[in-house]
Amino acid sequence: MEEKNNGKNTLEHKKEDIIEVNDLKQYFPIKAGLLQRVVGHVKAVDGISFKIKRGTTMGLVGESGCGKTTVGKTILRLNEKTSGEVLFNGIDIFDLDREELRRMRPKMQIIFQDPYSSLSPRLPVSEIIGEAVREHGLSPEEGHDAYIDHIMEICGLQPYHKDRYPHEFSGGQRQRICIARALALLPEFIVCDEPVSALDVSIQAQIINLLKELQDDFELTYLFISHDLSVVEHISDEVGVMYLGDLVEVGSKKQIFRNPLHPYTKALLSAAPVPDPTAEKERIILEGSIPSPANPPSGCKFHTRCWKRMDICDKVVPEVREVEPGHTVACHLYD
Repeated sequence: MEEKNNGKNTLEHKKEDIIEVNDLKQYFPIKAGLLQRVVGHVKAVDGISFKIKRGTTMGLVGESGCGKTTVGKTILRLNEKTSGEVLFNGIDIFDLDREELRRMRPKMQIIFQDPYSSLSPRLPVSEIIGEAVREHGLSPEEGHDAYIDHIMEICGLQPYHKDRYPHEFSGGQRQRICIARALALLPEFIVCDEPVSALDVSIQAQIINLLKELQDDFELTYLFISHDLSVVEHISDEVGVMYLGDLVEVGSKKQIFRNPLHPYTKALLSAAPVPDPTAEKERIILEGSIPSPANPPSGCKFHTRCWKRMDICDKVVPEVREVEPGHTVACHLYD
């Protein structure tokens, strides 16, 4: 109670970084031949660093195949890293043994992209939401049913739904079940892996608003992975832009959407639809396709498609520079 009464301590607590990622790399081996020898690696995540403040949302955007989902899964240690570190509340999760990781699991959850395949068709809703709650002992047995009812109501589901199976629900309701399953474990941090991309636009808004309400009520922290810039702009506080395993630009929502620095960020924003049909907008067309992450270009990985390419871009990897407070970019234009 003392911390709640001390405004300064509460403010400091809210501002601390809950997630800190330092030079994270995730390479997947490529095997070939009869003996399945390793002949190369897919560099899905190639040395990225960022921080997420408690109670905020970081949006992670980029084209399909750029490594966004791999980042989210590696942060949760669903993948084992190649190198680097991931700190959750100051603790490197890759240093934890099996039992320590099990105890920390409820605090770090994920909402998957596809609500159809991420729910077991053989379990009723009460078991889907309550199975892990019982496993981790987060509610007393005599109050378990009431706890599940409470979580379902918070997520917009009715308690009488709990004996039904996933196939009896619409896509939006299934995603609410996925959210309830994560929320029931009382997490501090949730990876939202394109949680609305499989839903109708009208339902997308409902799910986004639910996530924002839950964040306010439970002081949740989100890593929100999406390729939809309008959704990211609506929900995010900070935005990171990924290209071919690299984080090319990071800044506040206002900085990224009003003052994009990296040519790739500018191209993404130019492709986003605008509500006003009369508004004129310069469209930046990127030539070629994304290079293979198994054989990325030398220097700046974006130079093969960049209309502002210079000679140095072909040879030298750009350093990450802070162009304005809190706004970083990896591009030779700002050397």
